[in-house]
Amino acid sequence: MQEFSVLVGGKAGDGINTTGYVIAQLLNHMGYYVFMYYDYPSLIKGGHNFTIIRAADERIGTHRENVDFILALNAETLQIHKNRMKNDTVKIFNGDLVKSEGISVPVSTILKSNNFPDVMKNSAIVGAFAKAAEIPWEVVKEVFILHEKKLTAENLLVAEKGYEASIISFPIQRRNDEPRPLLTGNEAVSLGLVNGGLDMYISYPMTPSSSVLHFLAENEDNFGLKVFHPESEIAVILTALGASYAGNKVAVGTSGGGFCLMTEGLSLSGQAEIPVVIFMAQRPGPSTGLPTYSGQTDLKFILNAGQGEFPRFIVAPGDPVEAYTWSKTAMDIAWKYQVPSFILSDKSLGESTYSFDNPVQSEINILSSDRQPEIPYNRYSEKNDGISPMAHPPFKGEIIKVNSYSHTDEGITTEDPEIVKRQVIKREIKEKMLLEEIENLPSVNLSGDKNADTALVSWGSNKWICREIARRHNLRAVQPVVLNPFPEKSLKNALKGVKKLILVEDSKRGQLLDLLTLSHINVDINIQKFDGRPNSIPELEEKILKVIS
Repeated sequence: MQEFSVLVGGKAGDGINTTGYVIAQLLNHMGYYVFMYYDYPSLIKGGHNFTIIRAADERIGTHRENVDFILALNAETLQIHKNRMKNDTVKIFNGDLVKSEGISVPVSTILKSNNFPDVMKNSAIVGAFAKAAEIPWEVVKEVFILHEKKLTAENLLVAEKGYEASIISFPIQRRNDEPRPLLTGNEAVSLGLVNGGLDMYISYPMTPSSSVLHFLAENEDNFGLKVFHPESEIAVILTALGASYAGNKVAVGTSGGGFCLMTEGLSLSGQAEIPVVIFMAQRPGPSTGLPTYSGQTDLKFILNAGQGEFPRFIVAPGDPVEAYTWSKTAMDIAWKYQVPSFILSDKSLGESTYSFDNPVQSEINILSSDRQPEIPYNRYSEKNDGISPMAHPPFKGEIIKVNSYSHTDEGITTEDPEIVKRQVIKREIKEKMLLEEIENLPSVNLSGDKNADTALVSWGSNKWICREIARRHNLRAVQPVVLNPFPEKSLKNALKGVKKLILVEDSKRGQLLDLLTLSHINVDINIQKFDGRPNSIPELEEKILKVIS
């Protein structure tokens, strides 16, 4: 595989993410697949921000530690990331502020001589990088016109000055592939929800879920949606249930701390059988934890949240294609089975940028129950599959009841033990039907050497790093995408013949480990990471090679 990596670093407020995205688009327009990881502290200004853009001639979904280019907007970047540099790493920096060996670009002088604001300094560094990588100027111009919407002509002029001040140092060969869409995981979730028929998105901002709210709000008119930001997470879930009762396909977004406030509303969804999709983007806790970093520590919370017993669907996509495909599926399942449906993500997936292949071939078709409400209407009438006909007001001549208490078929509160028992069994039957459908979907991914007797098992954003390492070392890579109802049968089929099972996840206690143990799947080695940062290839590869050698 032909590949190279670029690091852009500076302080918060320097526009590091935007600069990284422009670099990613340059490499995209040169015909490469790209992946961009963004690291930032929870500060508006100050601190150190950086992004690593990796490009390759085949699809990728993770980053490497060592970089071929380092674009430093301040001197601190070169010091902090000196361990990522190789002997031939190309250093590009503002020579008016930084003194070092490498490509010195007089950024401040360029801006001052043209009377341009300091905010344009990144364009000069981008231009210098393009020249160093021998990216043709027409590609730079195309990218700025398409993706740099603010002061395009001025930014292009600054970029051209940076281009002229640079030298060719690490030529990148142009490939024949056409540019691909670049999406973050959160943008893919958003588009998947829209594809699933989303009518209304309700959220209180909380990193790392906030960009779904922002993206859908910006495109509210284009998608024909209602996007609502209420005063609290309690208001979010209750408003969503009211909107769903009224006939809207609705989704909400939050992270762990916000979801804590939603748990009573979740139980209302379970008892009243009101469908809702909950996008839950994980970050390390407890409490505020690491607001801008990543973890996989909320699975057991989501599995057990809310009082009482009721079915729920949980899917944990591993890349934007899965995020798009399974977000639609989460919508379909929520409204077919009338259950709360979770899309469980994390910061690493949600805020990283990926090349996005056409996901049409990955579409999953969930057949609706197509059961028409009967007259007289009984909201919770018992059916063989546990799914009652669902009507929405207005329904001429009928009252549409929902109830948070134990209730009769008609929705009337009751404490009669036989009726209560029947409704509990009804919900249990619905969960069994859902599991049966899940086992017939592509709920478990298998890649690498499918006959290898050593397997890496991962979930969520660890998908691609495990897949890449498995391919390099002839291992089997197994990824359960659906986590509840747990596709035990499909997972055991994917693990047939495995003699050594290595679990990779971003938690200390092992969130998926417990599910595997309950399914009598024995894990030999559990490789854990719990500092908020994702694994890089060399880091995880070293740990795996130690235990398989």
